[in-house]
Amino acid sequence: MRKVRTWLPGLLLVLPSIILIGVFVYGLIGQTINTSLLRTQDFVTDKITNPGGIANYTALLGSERYQHALWNLLVLTVVFIVGTMFFGLLWAILLERGVFAEGVFRSIYLFPMAVSFIAAGVVWRWLLSPGRGEQAVGLNQLFVQLGLPGLQSDWWSANSRFSMAAMAIPAIWQLSGYVMALFLAGFRGISADQREAARVDGATEFQLYRHVLFPQLSPVALSALIIVGHMSMKMFDLIYAIAGPNSYQAEVPATLMWIQLFPQGDSVAAATNAVIILIIVAIVVVPYLVHTHRTEQRDG
Repeated sequence: MRKVRTWLPGLLLVLPSIILIGVFVYGLIGQTINTSLLRTQDFVTDKITNPGGIANYTALLGSERYQHALWNLLVLTVVFIVGTMFFGLLWAILLERGVFAEGVFRSIYLFPMAVSFIAAGVVWRWLLSPGRGEQAVGLNQLFVQLGLPGLQSDWWSANSRFSMAAMAIPAIWQLSGYVMALFLAGFRGISADQREAARVDGATEFQLYRHVLFPQLSPVALSALIIVGHMSMKMFDLIYAIAGPNSYQAEVPATLMWIQLFPQGDSVAAATNAVIILIIVAIVVVPYLVHTHRTEQRDG
């Protein structure tokens, strides 16, 4: 009876949250999975639009358009992760070393995070405009003014398999400050005694960072990697704001799902796409959660 009295108040406290999450998260996920398995056909032509079951997934994954969207997502994710991790760590190192007016620089680096992806996308759509010559605007016009017309580019609209790398530029600008904050917090959590001991032992600044500081930032780096990685996989609003709703060249699974659901009115294909995105994100996030749980149990 005492055990019941111990856990019952806690259960009652979190019960509303459990019910809401169960209905509006896992319940809707289950409904989406159920929708993705439906069989549909065009009543006018009697043509089967979705064969039903697992065949819906194989049909979507086998389509050239979806493979194009997955490739764009891969390019975007790789460039985005590398860029945010590099600049985030670089800025954290500079601030960690105690630069003048650190608070000002920290605010400047973090400011892009306060801007919505839609608002930033409107500006970056102009900056990454593909126009050249007299029609050039944005960065292409800047290159002309600097006497470097050879650097002009079609950016994300270029006819290249790697054109989505340009789409990662605004995303890197917006989220590098967040990664910087994570690394800076990690640096500040390392005691000054360890740094001093390494210097007394004759370690250079490079050796100090490589052998003392960076190894202790591994959990922070892993967290940052997972966070920015799963954000890139779900990215929709920034791409929508820059490339528009119907850009095949900049299409990723999230923007394709919008087209499937609204212009095409194919809720089954959209649900199938949504489940695939969920699986991709889960492949990245679930191992991290398992690792974190095991680490907490071991340290606890």
